[in-house]
Formats: sequence, structure tokens, C-alpha cells
Amino acid sequence: MIAALIAVLGVLWYAHWTMAGGGSAAVAYLFMPAGMLGALLAIRRMRRATPLEPIGRRFWRTLEIACWLLTAGYGILAGAAFVSAPELPVMPVPAVAFAGAGMVLAMWAVVRVPLGVTSWHERGKQSLDRLIALLGCGIVLWHFGLAPMVFAPEPWSTPVLAIILLAFLFAAGAITKVSYITGGPVDRTAVRAIAMTGLVAAVVAVAAVAGGANGPVIAQTLCLPMVPVLIAVAACRQRAAAGAPPRRSNIMLPYLAMLATDVAVAHVLFGTASRDETRVVVGASVMVTALVTVRQYLAFRANNRLLGEQRASEERIRYEATHDGLTGLANRALFRRRLDEELAAGEATVLLVDLDDFKTVNDSLGHDLGDDLLMAFAAALSSATGSDGEVARLGGDEFAVLVRRGEGEGLSKPGRAELLAERVMAMTAAPVGENRLLVHVSAGLASAPAGTAASALLRAADTAMHVAKERGKNNWVRYASGMEQAAQAHARLGGELRRGLDAGEFRVVYQPLVSLDTGRIIGAEALVRWAHPERGLVSPADFIPAAERTGLIVPLGRFVLRETCRQAAAWLAEFGPDALAKVAPNVSVRQLHDPDFVDDVKAALADSGLCAERLVLELTESAVLRGAQALRVLHELHDMGVRLALDDFGTGESSLSLLRAFPAAIVKLDKSFVDGIEFDELGTPAADARQAVARAVIQLAGALGLDTVAEGIENQEQADRLHRLGYTVGQGYHLGRPVPPEEITARFAAEAEQARRSQPAAA
Repeated sequence: MIAALIAVLGVLWYAHWTMAGGGSAAVAYLFMPAGMLGALLAIRRMRRATPLEPIGRRFWRTLEIACWLLTAGYGILAGAAFVSAPELPVMPVPAVAFAGAGMVLAMWAVVRVPLGVTSWHERGKQSLDRLIALLGCGIVLWHFGLAPMVFAPEPWSTPVLAIILLAFLFAAGAITKVSYITGGPVDRTAVRAIAMTGLVAAVVAVAAVAGGANGPVIAQTLCLPMVPVLIAVAACRQRAAAGAPPRRSNIMLPYLAMLATDVAVAHVLFGTASRDETRVVVGASVMVTALVTVRQYLAFRANNRLLGEQRASEERIRYEATHDGLTGLANRALFRRRLDEELAAGEATVLLVDLDDFKTVNDSLGHDLGDDLLMAFAAALSSATGSDGEVARLGGDEFAVLVRRGEGEGLSKPGRAELLAERVMAMTAAPVGENRLLVHVSAGLASAPAGTAASALLRAADTAMHVAKERGKNNWVRYASGMEQAAQAHARLGGELRRGLDAGEFRVVYQPLVSLDTGRIIGAEALVRWAHPERGLVSPADFIPAAERTGLIVPLGRFVLRETCRQAAAWLAEFGPDALAKVAPNVSVRQLHDPDFVDDVKAALADSGLCAERLVLELTESAVLRGAQALRVLHELHDMGVRLALDDFGTGESSLSLLRAFPAAIVKLDKSFVDGIEFDELGTPAADARQAVARAVIQLAGALGLDTVAEGIENQEQADRLHRLGYTVGQGYHLGRPVPPEEITARFAAEAEQARRSQPAAA
């Protein structure tokens, strides 16, 4: 490093000059400008080799100009030294101007370095700290550096004092500034090295005063050459500091400044300082102490505010840890804790409440509306519970109520929990929320004596709730001993369903759809049966609810759909296109909300080669009423050519309005309107009453251009009455029971043989 080499040469020259007993002192004035040229070279190399941000480029460019001015100023001083030799020179006015301008420009460069503070609060606090530090540094530099030169027996020249004053101001300002730089485009250590150049001025002042006649030579050879060395070190540090992480600002500087002023005060009190100097130092010390007191007061207020915010944050965290974020109710953790406390004190009663078919609401209406429904239901449940219980959301659509004890009672008041359950069920009779949705719930009630594990009580309530669902939903059940056995059986059944699907234990049987005119089969409804290896033939009434509950109804329905299409295509290939007009598998609610359902239908038709018009999908009214998603899927299927049949027509509340939105092609008259239709003599009021619904359905279907099927025909008299009313297709045990496909094949073969034999007779 050139600047360091020149500084070493200055030390060596001074040693030689001292030991040789003199020589031309003008040489001493060459080391400062020569060193500055080395510093300028270091800055230029750094700027070329280091990618700098705009602020960094501006800082180093400004500092480079300042160094050129300082070089010019001290170069002029060196020239004056050789002119005035052997006398020591007085600093010329141009040298003072150039050197002073260089120091002012260096100050400006340091002042413009950003601190990274944006808030007014932080700016105000930092400004106060910097003012304290500036006063502290200033009073120390004044007392120990500038004052001895001002009050010396032989006063120093005004230009020199001006340069020293500027250097002191630069030192105080730069030290204050660098203490608060945490990172950024200008390296903190680099600015610190530049700030130390101002301290060199203090050393120069002390050396000049203490050195007597040789003071200027000491300053020019031993002290001032350190300025370019520090600038060169700063340039090297900036080059090596690219990507360095930010550091914490120096928060101790105001206290160090206060300590420094105390040192100055002690020195004037126990030294020989003049009265005026003592006043200046003591006055500055009082001012620094007052500013520190103000700073401490502001810090105290800020700390109190931060402590308040921290306490509020802790309270919020504790609340969020124990309460549900959506509904604001107690969460599972808080509910378990309170339940443990209740069981430790005595008997406890829990009501577990679950929204029926909430997943369907989410799938059909969207999660935002589902969240709104949960919040509205939580508010309604809390209102219905009142002071009789504590409500919690355990997760999803599952809520719980911890029934409170009656006042002055050790146990829950008899009947309190049952009355609460009835109030909860009555609450669901009215729509909830802004969207006015009608919800149904299933609830389980369970009680346990003191000492019972909370998990056991919750498990009992959960068992009772699932029993309520199995009994048709929208009701509540109190837990009874042994109830869990049925629940466990259902759980095992769900597991066996998966295994049965993988093992191919399910079979499709077909119930004929018969023409009431000719008695011939024109179609078939596909029904699924489970041939369990141990239980034998399992009733659909047992395994279909389990399949719905576990979601296995989707793969099970996919199997029935594909097998039905394959079998229908095989019958058409064997007996011709007139043998079978339609084949009808049933579709569940869960299938309609499966995103792959439409693709499954397309794949089943494509793989089997069955024409879409021969596939009829049978749906219940409850499936069709499951929102916009289900209707979109049904319209997409209708557009493909697949026909849709509304099963159990007439049993729901909205069947007539459904026909306007639902793209139905077929309506199936429910068995309940067929039973007993053959009683009473034709033409009598009693017979007309029995046939009223059947007659209304056929007339409505005719007006809308829909086909009809009469279900549940048990005898020929029912078939005849329905035929007279206009029904042409029927289904029921009298016309054909659900049978394996082989029996339907045999029936097709018999009908084909009969048709073949009747052809010659007809001719």
C-alpha cells in the first residue's frame, strides 16, 4: 500500500532528522501530499473493481474530490515550506482554502450516508442520541485539542486554527454518524476509518503544542501521513465488504459521550484551566447531562409502550392458542382442559354436535359460504346454550357443549342436559346466517362420574352422535352402555368394504323394467350386492350407508357404472339393438360431487361402446337438491346424451319445482303411491282418491314430455290399474326381482325365441 509506505518513510526521515541534528525541515511537508496521492490511487482502484450502489458511488466520488483538494492544499503548503526554508512556513491562504474545502466536502460525503431509519419516532430518538454524542465528542476535542492552541502563550495563526477546527468538527460528526450505520451501500468500518482521520487532527494539535519548536515537523511527519493511510484502509475495506450482513448500531455512544464530558470536567476542576474554559466545559457537561436525562425519559416511555404491546401480544397469543380462529369459541385444547377440571370436581356431561352433510355445503356452495355458515351456527349454538353450558369448536363442523352444573349442586341438574339438547335441535328449525341456510345436526349426549378420563367421555358422546346419524340424522341420542359395539361394527364394516372392493366381492344384479303393454323387458335397473366371504350376502341397507360415510361409495359406484355399461353392451351385441332400450345404475350424492365423475361416465361409455342414450342415471331428489355443483354436473351429463331419471318421485317437498331446473328425462312413481292402488272399485270416490297422485304424475309428465316408470308393482291388478292411467313401463317383484345377469340373459333369449316362433303365425 503506497500510503502506508510513505507514512513509514516519514517516520524514518524524522528519526534521521532528529539523530543527524537537523537538516531541511521543508522535506517534512512532502509526506502528507504524497500520501494523499497514494490514497487517491487506492480509491480509484476500489471504484473500478467494486460494484457499488448509486449512493456508494456518490460517497466515494465525493470523497475522492475532497482528497484532491486536500492534496492541493498540503502541496501548496509544501511549496511554501521550501520557499521559506530554513524557517518553518506560515500556511498560505490558498492552502487553507483548498484544505478547508476538502474537509467540508468530506463532511458532506459522510453526512449524506443513509442510516436506514424510516419512522419519525426512530429518527427523533436517533437525532437526540447523535446530538448528545456530538456535544460530548466536541467538548473533549475542544478542551484537550483546540483550547490549548487558542489559549497558548504564543497564539497559533488563524488559518491553522480554522483547519484544526474543521478537522475536529469532521471527527465529531463522523464518529457520531458511523456509530449509527448498521449496513448499506457504504461499509460501516470504512466510514469509521475515515472518521478517525479527524482524530488525527487532535493528535496534530497535541503534538504541535507539546513539541514546541519541532511541533510542526512532528505533526507533518508522524501524524498527518496517517490521514491518507486511513483513507486507503477505508477503500480496501469497502472493496472487501461486499455482501457483508448488517450490524447493530452503537447504542452506548451517548453514555460514552457523557463519560467523556465527565473526564473533561474532572480535568478542569483539578487542573489549571482558565475560568472561561471551566465555564465552557461545565456548561457543555450540564447540557449533555440534561439531554441524557431527556433521552432516558423518552426511553422509559418507549419501554413502557413496548411492554404494553408485548403484554397485549402475549394475551393475543394465549387467546389464539385456546380459541378457534374462525368462530371465536374455545378450541379443542381449552375444552379438554375445562373438561378435565370438571371431571376432577365431579360428574360431567358433554353434548357433541355435528352438522349433517356439511361437506356437501362446502363442495356445492364454496368454502367461503361454508365458513359463514360455521360462524352463524356457532353464534346460534351459543345462543341456544345460554348459561347452561360452555360451547367449543373441536374442529371442522364438530362442536361440543360442556353442560354446567346447577347452582349449589354437586351434580348436573337432572334433565338439564336433555333440555339443552332439545333446545339445540329446535334451533335448527329456522335458517341461520345471512344466507338463510337450513341446517340439520346430529348430537350425542354422554355423562361420566368424577375421575373418568376426558377422552373416554368424549368417545362416548361421539359414539352416541354417530348412532344419531345412523338413525336418520337430525336428532340426538344419549349414550348407553354397549352402544359402542354397533359403532365399532360399522367401523369394521368400512374397513371390510375397502378389502371387498379390492377382492372383487361385489356383484351387480338387474331388476327388469317391463313394458305394461307387451310384458317384454325394455330395460333394467342395476343394483349392487355384496357377497361377503364370512357374513354371506350383506344387505345394501347395511353397507351403502357405510360406503357413503367413508367415501367408498365413489369407487363402488364407479365399479357398478362400468360393469353395467359392459353388460348392457354385451346384451345388445347378442340380442340386437331392439333388445334393450335402457340400463339404469343408481348415482349417489358423493358421486355427483366427485370431480372425476363426468370423466368416469365418459370412460365407461367409451370402453364398453354403449351409446349414451341407452344409459339412464337414477338419482334421488335429495341428491339433486345439493346445490349448483350437482346441477352443473347433471346438465353436463344431459348434454352428453345420457338420460337422467328422478327416483322416488313425489316423496319430497320440492319435486314439482325440481322438474323446471333438473334436466330429467324420466320420472319414477314411488312405490308408496302404488301400494293399495288396486283396492276399491273403479269409478268410486275411494278408488279415485287412491289413484290421485299416480294420475297427477302421469299427467304432469305428459305435459312436460317426460317418460314414466311405476315402481313397486306387486301384483297384476296394480299393473292393470296403472296401465289404464297411462303408465307404459313398470318395475316391481311381480314383473321381475333383482337377479344375476345370467337370468336376464336367459329371459332375453326366451323372449327372442318366442318372437321368432310367432313370426310364421303372424304371417
